[in-house]
Amino acid sequence: MATAIEIMEEEKVAIETKLLTGSQALMECLIAENVDTIFGYPGGAIMPVYDALYDYMDRINHILVRHEQGASHAAEGYARSSGRVGVCMATSGPGATNLVTGIADAIIDCTPMVAITGQVASGLLGTDAFQETDVIGITTPICKWNYQVVDPDEIPEVMAKAFYIAAAGKPGPVLIDITKDAQIKSMTKPFEYKKITKLAGYHPRRVPKLEQVEKAAELINNAKKPYILVGHGVLISEAMEEFREFVEKADIPVASTLLGLSAMPIDHPNYMGWLGMHGMYAPNVMTDQCDVLIAIGMRFDDRVTGDANLFVKQAKIVHIEIDPAEVEKIKKTEAPVVGDAKEVLKMLLPLIEKKDHSAWKKEFRDLEAAEKEAVTDRDLAKVGKIKMAEVVKMVSDKTKGEACIVVDVGQHQMVTARYYDFKNPHSYIASGGLGTMGFAIPAAFGAKMGAPDREVVAFIGDGCFQMTIQELGTIAQSGKAVKMIILNNNFLGMVRQWQELFFERRYSFVELQNPDFITIAKGFGIPGHKCEDRNDLNASIDALLESETAYLLEVVVEKEENVFPMVPAGRSVSEIRLK
Repeated sequence: MATAIEIMEEEKVAIETKLLTGSQALMECLIAENVDTIFGYPGGAIMPVYDALYDYMDRINHILVRHEQGASHAAEGYARSSGRVGVCMATSGPGATNLVTGIADAIIDCTPMVAITGQVASGLLGTDAFQETDVIGITTPICKWNYQVVDPDEIPEVMAKAFYIAAAGKPGPVLIDITKDAQIKSMTKPFEYKKITKLAGYHPRRVPKLEQVEKAAELINNAKKPYILVGHGVLISEAMEEFREFVEKADIPVASTLLGLSAMPIDHPNYMGWLGMHGMYAPNVMTDQCDVLIAIGMRFDDRVTGDANLFVKQAKIVHIEIDPAEVEKIKKTEAPVVGDAKEVLKMLLPLIEKKDHSAWKKEFRDLEAAEKEAVTDRDLAKVGKIKMAEVVKMVSDKTKGEACIVVDVGQHQMVTARYYDFKNPHSYIASGGLGTMGFAIPAAFGAKMGAPDREVVAFIGDGCFQMTIQELGTIAQSGKAVKMIILNNNFLGMVRQWQELFFERRYSFVELQNPDFITIAKGFGIPGHKCEDRNDLNASIDALLESETAYLLEVVVEKEENVFPMVPAGRSVSEIRLK
């Protein structure tokens, strides 16, 4: 007869060799990838996964959002502030389709994300079953890769591929759709997880070809008026230090794209501002004066170039970019360098000659006086109603330019880019390519989860705020101290500006009758107050920043304020308007 100890040992072996269900395997995959946070919303087709998650709550922090779009934007914010892959999860049908906006946002802004969706049982696929949607077909154009799991044995390999593809090369979103029966069934073999470091058929080039780097170095060394345009790719590759060394050795003036903001400190002597539709005057005008443009980790988006046919047509272009599909897609390039920005700059540095371009840099600085007189002095004049610029500048001063700033889309987005003095990298989180209103509340929360020790401040327009206002509940339930500022002009401000300037002031459906935002926030348990008087602004911002909990400050600003400088649509960036 077996002893009690022998019986216990037999039971232990049985437990250890018990085959995992698909849902349990999924949890083990997430643990193996060091996932600490998931943003999600449960439902019928994903319920087995949530049941498995119940046993992993001590190792994985699940954040219950109020809408699946909030989950995908929060995963973006998490990824952008932490540099890790963001994870979101939803059920089938509307749960999956509600993730789509955030997935589309992530593919354009190169944000690493793994989205996990439940699906109806495999036997019901194609029958229009309850909450069945072809999420694979829907998301194929907006994912780096997607895959539908119908067999639990597939899960370890598929998830390893998902995390590798999301982060490798040019980052982006991956979607894994798992049928309900694959979640419930047990695997037919013991769970084994192997992280992927390379994948057949997918070979993103990190280290560039030497001959490409040498050709770029030759052009840069021979340039009389070289000009650097730095994009998001420098931040993605964590190449900030190599970039600074390159800039200082070659002594080249630098402008950034919108998402390239914070790649180098605003107060660096070589930094001239940001380029594009609402960028700085000098960086835009001087694109017509350079003889060599060095574009690093950017893709010549139309909001950067204006009319691409007129953009730097006098200059030779060095394009450093990890995605070969982006090279010569918009602009002819004399010296393409395909590779990771960090690896390229490491190879380029020893080939670059030390230069002094003081006279060339002074040409940029000489143009700043015109912009200061026409735009900056007006924005900060402190006359009439409170201006958006005043609020942003005061927050910048009080946080010493060290906060992580999250913005929504519109006038406030451009004003924040202009008047916040970014000191640290990964400090400007915005929806760039897709321009998604409603991005900021969930993205700010995600950014705080990804960088809990940083002050996170979100600037949000009154129109944008109402698109994801329900995520105040997520913030309140989490207890995270996300600081939010509504710049309220009772308009869809950017659309109104265009209607004023280009549509004879025919204001067609842009004026908003807004709710009492502060009462709504307090209903969620978030304190806040409304500031309408400039004399109260300083104390109001202090109250926001000193709060130990989440806080909402609503600032009533000038209703018909316009954001300048501005490049009219279809024009050259050198034709930028100051008023």
